[in-house]
Amino acid sequence: MFGNPSLMTRIAIGKGIGCIVGLLGFVSLPFFLPDASWLFRWGILLWYTTVGAVIGVFGVFTWHPILKIPMPWWFRSTVIGAWMNFVLTFFAYSDMKAIMVNSFGPNGVLSSLFWFVLEGAIVGIIIGFFATLFGGEGKETVLERGGEAVTSS
Repeated sequence: MFGNPSLMTRIAIGKGIGCIVGLLGFVSLPFFLPDASWLFRWGILLWYTTVGAVIGVFGVFTWHPILKIPMPWWFRSTVIGAWMNFVLTFFAYSDMKAIMVNSFGPNGVLSSLFWFVLEGAIVGIIIGFFATLFGGEGKETVLERGGEAVTSS
């Protein structure tokens, strides 16, 4: 399973690490926001599992087709993790703001809820590292049944 580059391995590793991070959020959320709803807690768990899956899938793309620049795993996974948490911050703005106010106070140094973007970048680079280490990257992760790599010409 870990010997050959595999898209399924990348996705499985990404989802596994994302699920672990999501479980940490699920369990620890009541300490940061005591009145956190069950819906929000489950949403955090599923969010990070999805972030892991997306980072796993994007391991196929090692070259940006429009900008014509290489996209190494550390760049790709960091940007995806940061972007996904940026989107989460907009979807759950009031809950995320409440977490930061409860943790750091209304005028604290770290009270900006956009610190979650940095958290997403850190989680993304961790997921990207392990997904690339065990699952490989690039077009060799996608094979047809005959063993030929799928390429677009």
